[in-house]
This record gives sequence, structure tokens and C-alpha cells, in this order.
Amino acid sequence: MAKTTRIKTAAVTIPVPQTREQVVEAIAEIGRRQRERGRIQAAMNDELAAVRQEYEEAAKPHADAITRLSDGVHLWCEANRDELTHGGKAKTANLASGEVKWRMRPPRVSLRGLENIIEACRKLGLARFLRVKEEINKDAMLAEPELAATITGVSISQGEDFVIVPFETELEEVA
Repeated sequence: MAKTTRIKTAAVTIPVPQTREQVVEAIAEIGRRQRERGRIQAAMNDELAAVRQEYEEAAKPHADAITRLSDGVHLWCEANRDELTHGGKAKTANLASGEVKWRMRPPRVSLRGLENIIEACRKLGLARFLRVKEEINKDAMLAEPELAATITGVSISQGEDFVIVPFETELEEVA
């Protein structure tokens, strides 16, 4: 004879309000706890800011010294670059306490006056420098959801969120 499997459902362990008044009180309690959590977070951020400032002030003389020393090392290495890189054959120089490196950054394009650049490319026949980007207009699809849903691969969905917003008021500043 086959065993029957019993399925047990876990009991609800959260307080469920039974009346409208209990729901009103629960929402008020959520508001109180949110405000208390906000006060705790503000106190934490105040303490973190004070600790951060203390350590940044302690580290500042070291950062300034590192900047001065690095600038001096850079100037000396540039003056002696030919010797350090064996006439430009190497990009790294090993010294007793460390190494220095010269690295080329990847090229980058900076654009100012985009409209003028596009117009100049068109006038000069340099269409290869222009890109035409074709993409789906989701706003148009949302405007006509029935028609858009007939397209293979397109689905339009909508969810629902449950939000609790306890009432709060701000204290007014009195001058």
C-alpha cells in the first residue's frame, strides 16, 4: 500500500489586524517606527561623518607629502627618461625601492558643439563618422498596447504594488 504524504501549512506568525481600528493603529505604528529608524540612521550618519573627518584630517599631511614626492619623482624621471627606458626601448624602469612606468592611455574623442560637428560631417561627405540608431519606441507601444501585443516577442504587462504611507507633518520654522 502506498504511503500518503501529509502536507502541513505553516501557521501565520504575523499579527493580522481584525478590525479597521486595528489597521489604523498598525499604520500609525509603522509611521512611528519609520521615524525612529530615520532618527537612528541620522545619528549613525552624524557619527560616521565625524569619524570620517577625523581620519581624513589625520591622513591629509600624508596625502600632501605623497603628492609632493610623486611630483618630484616624476620630474626627475622625465629628465632621465632616456637613460631609464634604455633609449625608449622599455616602458618600465626598475629602481631599488620600486618601479616607474610610462603608459599610453587609449585614444578618446571629445566633442563640443555636437550639432555643428554633425553638420560639418554631412557637408564634408564623412557619413562614416555618423551613426543612425534604430530602436524600439516603447512609448508608442504603450499608447497602442493591443496592436503592439500582436507582434511576436512583445508582451505588455502591468503589476500592482501595495504601499503603506503613514501620515506625517513637518514642523514649521518660526522666525
